[in-house]
Amino acid sequence: MTDIALPAIANTATESASTTSLTAKMRRRRVLAYLQAAPMALVFLVFFVVPLALTLIVSFWSYNEYEIIPAFTVQNYIDVFEGCLNTADACTTVRTYLSTLKFCALTWACTLVIGFTVAYFVAFHVRSKTMQMALFLVCTIPFWTSNVIRMISWIPLLGRNGLVNDTLMGLGLIRAPIEGLLYSDFSVVLAFVHLNTVFMIVPIFNSMARIDRSLIEAAYDSGATGWQTLWNVVVPLAKPGIAIGSIFVITLVMGDFVTVGVMGGQQIASVGKVIQVQMSALQLPAAAANAVVLLGAVMLMIVAMTRLIDLRKEL
Repeated sequence: MTDIALPAIANTATESASTTSLTAKMRRRRVLAYLQAAPMALVFLVFFVVPLALTLIVSFWSYNEYEIIPAFTVQNYIDVFEGCLNTADACTTVRTYLSTLKFCALTWACTLVIGFTVAYFVAFHVRSKTMQMALFLVCTIPFWTSNVIRMISWIPLLGRNGLVNDTLMGLGLIRAPIEGLLYSDFSVVLAFVHLNTVFMIVPIFNSMARIDRSLIEAAYDSGATGWQTLWNVVVPLAKPGIAIGSIFVITLVMGDFVTVGVMGGQQIASVGKVIQVQMSALQLPAAAANAVVLLGAVMLMIVAMTRLIDLRKEL
C-alpha cells in the first residue's frame, strides 16, 4: 500500500507545484499588463478625468459681473433650460441644439457616403499597398495646414464675387450672384465635410481591409450581384469602422465653434458657439454648465450607436 501511495502523493505534489507556478506566471503577466497600461492611464487621468471633474465642479459655482464665487448653486443649469417648460415654442437651448444636430446629421450623412466610397475604392480596387499609402497621404495633406486657413480658402470660391458665382454668370446659368453660398448653412456643412471626411475614411478602410476576400468571391459564386454583395457582405463587416467614424464626426461637429463662426459669418448659433461666447465674457460657471449638458447629449448619442453595434464584440 505504501509503495502505491508514494507515487500518488508525488503526482499530487507535482500538480500542486505546477498549479502554483502557473498562478505565479499569471500574476506576473497581470502585473506587467497593469504596468504597461499605467502611463496611458496616468495621461488619461491628468488630461481628461481631472479637467472634466473640475468643469463639473465649476458648473455648480455662482458668479457675477466681477468674480466667480465657489458656492454651490444649480442656477447655472436652470439658466441653460430657462423658458423650456413655460412656453409653447422651443426655448433658446432647444433651438440651439436642434441647429447643431442639423449640422451634425447633414455632415454625418455626407461624410459617410464619401468616406465609404473612398474606403471601398482604396480597399478593393487598389491592389498595391504603396498606392494605398500614397492615396491616404493625399487624404491627409490638408491636415498639414490650419483648419482656419482651410476654411478661409472657401471664401474666394463661394463669395458674392467669388469664383463659383463668376463662373456661373459667365456661362449664363445665373443672372445674379447666389447669396446662399457663403455665410449660410450650406457653407457651414461644406466646411464640416471638408474638415471631417478623413475621420470617416480611415476607420471604414481599416474594417474593409480585414474582410476576407474569399467571402466576396463566395458571394459572387453564389450568384449575388454587386449591390447584393455590397449590402449583405461588405456593409455588415464594415459596421465597426462606420460606427467609429460616426463617433469621431459627431463628437467633432457637436463641439465645434470655429467652423460655425467663420463659415456662418458669426450669424449662426451652435452649442459650441454659445460656450465660446460665455467663456469670452468670463462667465465660466455658465459655460461649464453648458459644457456638461453638451457632454451628456454627446454621450447619449454615442451610447445609442454602441447599442446598435457592439464595438467590443465586432472588433
